[in-house]
Amino acid sequence: MIGEDVVGETRAFNAALEELLAQQPSLQTLAPAMIRRARREGRGVFPPLVFLDQARTLTVPGRAGEISLRIFEPERPRGAYLHLHGGGWMLGSADGQDAWLWEIAQATSLTVVSVEYRLAPEHPFPAGPDDAEDAARWILEQYDGRLAIGGESAGAHLAVAALLRLRESGVSRFDAANLVFGPFDLTGTPSRRLWGERDLILSGPMMDWFADCFLPGMPLAERQSAEVSPLFADLHGLPPALFTCGTLDPLLDDSLFMEARWRQAGNDAELAVYAEGIHGFTAFPLELARRARAAQIAFLRG
Repeated sequence: MIGEDVVGETRAFNAALEELLAQQPSLQTLAPAMIRRARREGRGVFPPLVFLDQARTLTVPGRAGEISLRIFEPERPRGAYLHLHGGGWMLGSADGQDAWLWEIAQATSLTVVSVEYRLAPEHPFPAGPDDAEDAARWILEQYDGRLAIGGESAGAHLAVAALLRLRESGVSRFDAANLVFGPFDLTGTPSRRLWGERDLILSGPMMDWFADCFLPGMPLAERQSAEVSPLFADLHGLPPALFTCGTLDPLLDDSLFMEARWRQAGNDAELAVYAEGIHGFTAFPLELARRARAAQIAFLRG
């Protein structure tokens, strides 16, 4: 278990955050547009957004129109990392993690490309996976060298969806998948189903809301399809992956199960489990988060 020596700091942070969240309305009671606006204005529990001048924006064609990409270019690029942001397929943006993506670009010498994919509920499944696949195809056409794909939470789900689609068409050549506390079974793994109403960034009702907005009216049998829940997919022929999750994340089983199935399918996989890390812990100023980010950079660097 990683971070047991700093569990005091982690535990104190978690307690303060849970108390703060208890004083605020639950996300599922608010309109998505309101939540998005509050995030851009620096309101809420996450650190304020920082927008860096080092980024440039480019639009590329997608099957449903243009896709906006936010790009960080290191001095001597030796490949590229396609990044898909988190936010329950409903929230977040390509410019919402500039400092982290610029750090990756500098430390790995990979050009980092973050995708402004379409969000639910305005654009439910399969809009997000379609945009992820289209952006991945663009990366494969534009960049040589080491190519990686990944993201946090919903972004990890979209990264795996893109890899599976590309593999089926025989064009994928990604070298690494950086999969950070992703949901890979949208019917709910045991840790997800047993979580209840406790709010530590995610709660049971909130996760139901995210899934229902992303998959409106979709019955359980369809949610178990490989196209929706990649935990049920044939996972052969996929790149080496790093799975990152904390023990206080309701999606812990998603990473545990997916890493095991990834290896069983004949792929290389590494599992990094962080003591009492909550969902989204890597976004906060914690020693646990610093270690997780360092491990991701080392993995992406190859």
